[in-house]
Amino acid sequence: MLIGDVARRSGVSARMLRHYDTLGLVRPTGRTDAGYREYSSADIRRIFHVESLRSLGLSLREIGRALDEPGFEPSELVDDLIRRTRERIASETELLTRLKRIGAAEPSRWEEVLDVVALLQALGSESAGRRQRAALSSTGKDPVPVEALVEAVLSETDPNVAGALRWALARSGEDGLALLAEGLDSPVAEVRLRAVQSIAKIPNGGATALLRDALTHPDSTVRRRAALALGARGVAEAVPTLIEMVVQETNDADATDALTALAGDPALTDRIATGLVDCLDRDTIGSSARRRLTEALADIPCGTTTRALADLSHDEDPAVALTARYVLELRDER
Repeated sequence: MLIGDVARRSGVSARMLRHYDTLGLVRPTGRTDAGYREYSSADIRRIFHVESLRSLGLSLREIGRALDEPGFEPSELVDDLIRRTRERIASETELLTRLKRIGAAEPSRWEEVLDVVALLQALGSESAGRRQRAALSSTGKDPVPVEALVEAVLSETDPNVAGALRWALARSGEDGLALLAEGLDSPVAEVRLRAVQSIAKIPNGGATALLRDALTHPDSTVRRRAALALGARGVAEAVPTLIEMVVQETNDADATDALTALAGDPALTDRIATGLVDCLDRDTIGSSARRRLTEALADIPCGTTTRALADLSHDEDPAVALTARYVLELRDER
């Protein structure tokens, strides 16, 4: 079969078939009297083998080895192809994501496209200073798409850069809340923490609703961060978690401050006081927990806490008793 016929049947151009011949990859078995290439059935089968391996991403050199070396083992080459394909997919996915973000910015001029690209590149820089400057400039006249800010804040390890990114997200309103909510369900604990920290910085009703939902999150760190943020917003649902934080000595000083602030609402004073006092009756409460509870009771002046402090003034732990007596003396002076 002549080269033109082979090209039509195989879909491989005559130019490529000549290239295969030059490389020694597919050499036609015969020649006509006029010197034209003539391909046998075996030659054509080899062409289809070459094209099949090309479809897997093999180079022509690798195809030659695969077809001609008797001891060739394909497993190593296949593993390498898998690695290269994954890298290519990751690169293409990154490009697609970048293009979507540029599209979300709705640029009307190429200068705006270039500005967004520069911001995206800066947010992905290895320099923490450059990332921070990009975050702080992202709320300018050509703001970076909120999706990019969320991705950046959920992966950021530098505290200063993370703070700048959370600030930028807070200024974007509710646009990033849905993506941050997805971050709360991440399998990675650090991402969940960054998500709740970012939500806590957004001062609107949507963020508060997410924080309320986070009080029942399976991750205790998420629950506690949500409770601290809700306490600062005066949300009563945070009280049980804040009290447990005092008992468990987990951010207990911050939890105590939040409970004190919440107790400024007369409608919550007795509820918080009763919750703290009830903890003192647990069989598992040790002296260190009683000290923390005593300190929390000290900042909530009401009849319930006064009676509890009177009991604690006779506690077997001298530090607990001394603290309780001191608080009671201050209250008497007032």
